[in-house]
Amino acid sequence: MNNFDGWDYAVLIIILIISAAIGIYYRFSGGKQKTTKEYLMADQSMSALPVSFSLMASFMSAVTLLGVSKESYEYGMIFCVINISYIISTPIAAYLFLPVFYKMRTTSVYEYLERRFGHTMRMAASLAFSLQMILYMGIVLYAPALALEAVTGINKVTAILTIGIVCTFYSTVGGMKAVLITDVFQSLLMFAGIYSVIIVSAIKAGGLKDIWNVAVDSGRINMDEFSLDPTVRHTWWTLIIGGMVTYLSLYGVNQTQVQRLLSVKNLKGAQAALWWNLPILSCLSFSTLFSGLAIFYYYRNCDPVLSGRIKSRDQLMPLFAVDTMGEYPGLCGLFVSGIFSASLSTVSSSVSSLSAVTLEDYIKPAYKKIFKRTMTDTSTTLPSKIMACIYGIVCIALAFTAGSMGGVLQASLTIFGVVGGPLLAVFTLGVGTTRANQRGVLIGLLTGLVFSFCIGFGGPKPPPVTLPVSDEGCLQANVTLVAESLSLVEEMFNGTTTTTTTTPANIPAPTDYFWLYRISYLYLCVFAFILTLVVGYGASRILEYFKLADNSQIYLDSLRRQIDYDLFAPPLSRKLRERDTNDELSKLNYCDTTTMVLG
Repeated sequence: MNNFDGWDYAVLIIILIISAAIGIYYRFSGGKQKTTKEYLMADQSMSALPVSFSLMASFMSAVTLLGVSKESYEYGMIFCVINISYIISTPIAAYLFLPVFYKMRTTSVYEYLERRFGHTMRMAASLAFSLQMILYMGIVLYAPALALEAVTGINKVTAILTIGIVCTFYSTVGGMKAVLITDVFQSLLMFAGIYSVIIVSAIKAGGLKDIWNVAVDSGRINMDEFSLDPTVRHTWWTLIIGGMVTYLSLYGVNQTQVQRLLSVKNLKGAQAALWWNLPILSCLSFSTLFSGLAIFYYYRNCDPVLSGRIKSRDQLMPLFAVDTMGEYPGLCGLFVSGIFSASLSTVSSSVSSLSAVTLEDYIKPAYKKIFKRTMTDTSTTLPSKIMACIYGIVCIALAFTAGSMGGVLQASLTIFGVVGGPLLAVFTLGVGTTRANQRGVLIGLLTGLVFSFCIGFGGPKPPPVTLPVSDEGCLQANVTLVAESLSLVEEMFNGTTTTTTTTPANIPAPTDYFWLYRISYLYLCVFAFILTLVVGYGASRILEYFKLADNSQIYLDSLRRQIDYDLFAPPLSRKLRERDTNDELSKLNYCDTTTMVLG
């Protein structure tokens, strides 16, 4: 099925050319990328607004757009509660974590861990980040390429090459400035793609009111789930608590996001970028969820999965574009451009952050060890560009092999979540305590990762139960599949295919599964965070008691008298300064009193 005409191709090609042109422009503008500071940190001269758009675009990939619209179609609008967690978490990221990184102004966020704990901790965290981002990039390319194959008629090989080559080109040539500006451009296209779905559905329905009424009647405005049971998939508590840990692991301590924030001129500007990101992110979240309701309205009497037209509901949005947008010249091209842009922004962000981490955490230390001198700033730009190009090629290669990777695809998506909680706990122990030490925190990190990997990859897990769908209005003639190759997408997103509203009789009841395998996926990150935090701090105290570990890294002098206050969150830093100041005053007063007595 192919409703992609000449106007649609023209729109898509123009948008790809604009993205590439932005990279070329920033290659030859400004300081022409003579230093790593300009290439990887945008010369630390960006304003808050473009960075705020980039923060949103970095992790709102095509996988997210397709998955969130499916979420409201299958499970209802309760997922929008997660936006409350964004409101709560933004000040924590802006005023507790960001000031610490901003004072250091390092290209790699993991350099902080070396200064706070030691080189081993830096390498452990850096390797975990690199692994999850490399695997995630392949999925970000592969999933939308499969989904869009049904819309454009372009096979997935062409789609993967198109997205991969364009984003690798402008990321490598243009550096961080090009990535940030194209993120703004692509963010607007993402909104355009989502709103094209809503507007077309509203035209078909005769207005937004009918869409909303059908969603209410079908139970999809389900905002009354307040259960404290952690095994319930989505409640207000799971979405707020789980959303907070997930948000902080991405926007508080993740290299991809912190690197963007450090490109802003000053700390207040970086904090403003985080605050501006909040309404932009929430707007896209609500819009994408509502697009799922709009799609449900259109297919309310003939669910495409039940009718056999598609294999997975992750294909709903592309199918909707096929069915409804062909009559509007260029509109389908605009929708596809929005999906392409979501992939472009995420892959380019990953390429840039991986290039920075590789340079700072691997190449520079190796160069210093081999040649006994430090690399100059002007000599690091070329290696950075080479690494960006290499990571782009690796991303394309992983996307091509994704179809034969089977369970690794689901595993890589899980890695993206299970690594976040333990790493957030490591940074929290660093900025929030003075007693945590490297050996203790390493034990905590290892414990948290083992736990989260076991729960994330273990099973079996009970399949989620969807809201009611119907196929009563389907015509028997309309049962052809849009694209057989799209059957793998469901495995990538959920690992299971859910096409009915109840659990099949041959599947055990939910209570028959191991309890930890039944907990909401949003609590996985929370449990891993808490476990790493408790074990890391407890092990640090025990090792310190037996004199098997110390905290020498936090002191500026060999006598361990002067603490490096910049290593800690502002409230703790102020408290330490006040304590040391009072101690000094007490000593001075004691000396004065003693002198007077002796006199």
